Amino acid sequence: MDRRRLSRAFNSSNLILVILVIFLFISTYPVIWLLISSFKSPNEFTRPAFSLPQALYLENYIRAWVKGNLGTYYQNSIVSTTGALLLIILTSSTISFAITKMKWKLKSSAMTLFSLGILIPTQVVLIPLFMIFRSLSLINNLTSLILSLGAFGMSMSIFLFNSYFSSIPNEIFESAIIDGCSIYGVFTRIVLPLIRNAIVTVLVVQFFNVWNDLIFSMTFISRNSLKTIQTGLLFFADEFGNVEWGLIFAAIVITVLPTILVYFLLNKLVMRGMTSGAVKG
Repeated sequence: MDRRRLSRAFNSSNLILVILVIFLFISTYPVIWLLISSFKSPNEFTRPAFSLPQALYLENYIRAWVKGNLGTYYQNSIVSTTGALLLIILTSSTISFAITKMKWKLKSSAMTLFSLGILIPTQVVLIPLFMIFRSLSLINNLTSLILSLGAFGMSMSIFLFNSYFSSIPNEIFESAIIDGCSIYGVFTRIVLPLIRNAIVTVLVVQFFNVWNDLIFSMTFISRNSLKTIQTGLLFFADEFGNVEWGLIFAAIVITVLPTILVYFLLNKLVMRGMTSGAVKG
C-alpha cells in the first residue's frame, strides 16, 4: 500500500511539473521570440519566423534609439511614472493610516467612497478630465499624467495598505503618543519603517500600471516632445516609409526592459510583503 501511494504521489507530482513547464514555456516564449527577432537583420525576416539570427545585428537598437526618439520618450515616462508613484504612496499611505488607526466620523463612508473608485472605468472620466485640464492649461503637460495616474492608482493602493495597517497593534502607536510623539512623528518614525514591504509591494503593482499607461497619455499629450514611451512606440512604425520589423522589435524590447528588471529585482520583496500583510499580529 505504501509503495502504491508513493507511486501515485510521484506520478501526480510529475504531472504537475510537466503542466508547469508547459505553462512556463507558453508564457516565456513570446518574450524570447521577441528578443531573438530584435537581433535579426532586415534580410533575415524573409526566412521562417522561428529561425535564429545569423549574427547579433545591434544596428536595430541604435537606429531605434536615435531615429525613434526613444530617449525623449523614456525621459517623459520616467518623469511621469516617478511623480505618479510618489503621489500614490504619499496619499494612499496617509489616507489608509487615517482610516484604519485614527478615530473620526465618517471614516467608514470615506473607505466605501475610495473602494468605489476601483469600479470606475478609465474611459468614463476621460472627457471630464480633459475639460478640467484644459481649463487649467495642463494639456500637453506631464502634470496632467501625474495627477490622473496618481488619482486612479490611489483606491487600489489604499485597499492594499489597509491590510498592513490592520496587522500592526494599536499599542505601538499609543505608547509613542504617551511618550510625547505627535501624530506626524508616529507616521514618519514608526509607521513608515513598519510598512516598508507594503510600500515596495504598492510601488511594484502600480509601476506596471503607470509605466504601461496608454489611454491617458494619448488623451492629454499630443506634442511629440512630451509623449511617453508607450505612445511613442504606438506611432513608431509610422515614422518610416516601410515597416522595419527589426527596429520595431528592438523598440519593444527597450520599452519592456524596465518592467522585467523591476520584477526580477523586487519579486522577493513583493512576495514577502504579500505574506506579511496577510498575517495579523
